[in-house]
Amino acid sequence: MTTFDDHERRRWAGRAHAYARSYARLCAYPAPMLLDAAGARSGARLVDVGTGPGTVGALAAARGATVTAVDAEASMITAARVARPDGRFVRAALPDLPFPDATFDAAVANFVINHVGDPRAAMAQLARVVRPGGHVAVTVWPYPQPPLQRLWGQAYAAAGGPLRPDLPRLAAENDFDRTPAGLTGLLRGAGLAAVRCETLSWVHRTDPDDWWAGPAGGIGQLGHLLVGAPAELRERVRKEYDRLTARYLDTDGLLGLPTSALLATGRVE
Repeated sequence: MTTFDDHERRRWAGRAHAYARSYARLCAYPAPMLLDAAGARSGARLVDVGTGPGTVGALAAARGATVTAVDAEASMITAARVARPDGRFVRAALPDLPFPDATFDAAVANFVINHVGDPRAAMAQLARVVRPGGHVAVTVWPYPQPPLQRLWGQAYAAAGGPLRPDLPRLAAENDFDRTPAGLTGLLRGAGLAAVRCETLSWVHRTDPDDWWAGPAGGIGQLGHLLVGAPAELRERVRKEYDRLTARYLDTDGLLGLPTSALLATGRVE
């Protein structure tokens, strides 16, 4: 496990509630398209890696698929059991999945590849556990970032937050471009065929306080920057957040934040 992976385990520990209040609905948006791309249908054996609160797995089970849900964080598995009490859950983390080769008909990883220290090894592992002819489907956030994702860095910079060169980053040899070309290259590098990628764009509607609950609860890059930060800095960042989001406020008091994601799929040979 890399230093980056160690960091990810620490930053997510016990944060299922903060995630459910903030990012969960955002990350749920691509779930139907992700399952379509993976061929998740009645009778299919599917592994949902990085299940989080179980949104994708519950939707796949509702389609009649037999779902094994995997997550590295215990609080996420606890939350996922609420959504699917009779489901199968395994605590594990990419790139180490405790399943024999070709166990499943499909594998999905919804915004997970961006949270592993070795994305190539992770993708190879997803492909390994799927039978020949089955599909792997993944989502990641793109770069350049859409307005929703840029918001956090803008608020932190506007508040005068100090630079943090100590933040863990992927080793250059493990990283990949967060573009359609970069993501399809990652899938092809894992030996997948018929690889394709599409950009999904939507407007995320959310309550301003719920959206702020993510970084306030230690979720995301801004959340990591704010953990242990002086109270005055946290207050300044919140004021900048309110200022920057004012343009996105609808008459009903909800934010409408433009965003997008990359969805890629490939077939196991």
